[in-house]
Amino acid sequence: MSRINLKNVDILKSKLDKRRPLDPAALKNLREVYRIEWTYNSNAIEGNTLSLLETKLVVEEGLTIGGKRFKEHLEAMNHVEAIEFVEDIVNRKEELNERVLKQIHHIVLKNIDDKNAGLYRKINVRISGSQHIPPEYPLVQDRMDELFNWYEKNKQLHPLELAAIFHHQFVYIHPFADGNGRTARLLMNFILMSHGFPPAIVKATSESVLQYYTTLERASVEKDRTPFINFIAGCVEESLENYLRAIGS
Repeated sequence: MSRINLKNVDILKSKLDKRRPLDPAALKNLREVYRIEWTYNSNAIEGNTLSLLETKLVVEEGLTIGGKRFKEHLEAMNHVEAIEFVEDIVNRKEELNERVLKQIHHIVLKNIDDKNAGLYRKINVRISGSQHIPPEYPLVQDRMDELFNWYEKNKQLHPLELAAIFHHQFVYIHPFADGNGRTARLLMNFILMSHGFPPAIVKATSESVLQYYTTLERASVEKDRTPFINFIAGCVEESLENYLRAIGS
């Protein structure tokens, strides 16, 4: 079995921490870049066809892109709003709990599926392409209670390990009818950002998406979460390197 390797993450995080407080102008620019990149990639993984530039124009200029569905525009705007909500609660040092989770999901599906936004599913679901079958809907509340209990008891874990395992356990339960993937990545980054890490951006390239889903599937079916944790570590390393480059380190 492979081993969890967070050495590079810790080295890069230590370099970043030594540069704090970070230059406000550089931070503002980084925030603007990552909120578009994170939104574009997270939506593209779920089938949204807006390009990176189109996502930027929709979010920052309020433009309507010809030939693209209105739902895709809403997904972009909602996702940026969800990021801003996460940033706000991180800055206020709020804890991750069920209320926060449901608020995030509500923002993700706002004006797209208001009937289900912020509410646990009342149907059984299957995950396309996966051997894993999520728990039946009457069990969702209990499974989510167990997940939050696990989270409270395991905060001593390395923040990256804590965030990656929470992400996996969340999609394992698949508590919502739709929007689970985007919400899982927002929750994972909430945990990372609460510990001073930049967000992990899972790229929507075919190679990255394949690795993302393959390692998630291995965690669900073979109960081996190490490859998924290492995959997320690679995403965090890339974000840390981008931050260090931007502040001239």
